[in-house]
Amino acid sequence: MTSVITGDIIGSRQQTSKHWVEDLKKILSPFGETPSQWEVYRGDEFQIEIKNPEEALRSAILIKSHLRAIKLDARMSIGFGDKTHEAEKISESNGGAFIHSGELFETLKKQKVTLAMRTGDAVFDEKLNLMLQLALTFMDNWLAQQAEFLVAAIENPTLSQEELGQKLGINQAAVSRRQKRAQFDLVLQLDRYFRTQIKQLITP
Repeated sequence: MTSVITGDIIGSRQQTSKHWVEDLKKILSPFGETPSQWEVYRGDEFQIEIKNPEEALRSAILIKSHLRAIKLDARMSIGFGDKTHEAEKISESNGGAFIHSGELFETLKKQKVTLAMRTGDAVFDEKLNLMLQLALTFMDNWLAQQAEFLVAAIENPTLSQEELGQKLGINQAAVSRRQKRAQFDLVLQLDRYFRTQIKQLITP
């Protein structure tokens, strides 16, 4: 079982700066080689394979945090399933994970949600997507400073508030405020819950 994130940049045509495409590529580069593991295509769309499904939600949240930090955002669908065909380009690979991700992505605009997931297990999907929609009530409103904190905290899970503050050039009290406003503890709880649920789903 693998997982695939399909996304596009919200309001990309309104962006005056052309830098954001390079910014997006920089954000995606830690996820592996392009175009086999991730790819930016049609200007503002992207696809990434996250081979460990348990990492999928955290990866999507990290991408969203990176984008919110530069005052952008993305719509993203996470699909779970098998991979039946491995092409040189991820956009040409196929399998259940790709179909789930692609089909779900086409519905996001109409649903007016920026993040959703599909495994094909109706009970799992309904439960997790309801949780995601509740989380998006604050995630879609992250300010740049809060998003910067999130990136640092997600990428450095062992650092204390004080150490994160040194990284961000702010004091510990400011770190604490950003952590609270970004609802970071809730984000971590959601990720932990998702991991336990997806593990049950992929362990026969």
